[in-house]
Parts: sequence; structure tokens; C-alpha cells
Amino acid sequence: MAESFFSHLKTECVYLHPLENSTVARIRVVDYIDSFYNTKRLHSGIGYMAPFTFLENYYRNHKQEVA
Repeated sequence: MAESFFSHLKTECVYLHPLENSTVARIRVVDYIDSFYNTKRLHSGIGYMAPFTFLENYYRNHKQEVA
């Protein structure tokens, strides 16, 4: 999974926007993860959902089971 993540990170973030320095790199990587990878990008391992959506569904269903 880690290799896949870094492959996507490089392809979808780094190669599209050259990084001028380490500060810019940190900002862009955090933005990529928070604004796209976890919220919009569909992941085949979790039924073609974004991780944020998957977790929302999980917690909503888990909350109903506990109640």
C-alpha cells in the first residue's frame, strides 16, 4: 500500500508541479493528502470510495450497531 501511495503522490502531485524547495514540498504534499487523496480520490481497496467517505459510512453504521 505504501508503494502505491507514493506512486500516486509522485504522479498526481510532484511531477505535475515542480517543487521549488522543501517548504513548498511540505505544503503541497499536505494539501494533496488533505484536499484530494483522502477526500476525493477513489480507492479500489475500499469499494471505490474516498477514505473520508468510507470512514463516515463505517462510523455511521457502527454507531447504529452500538445503539
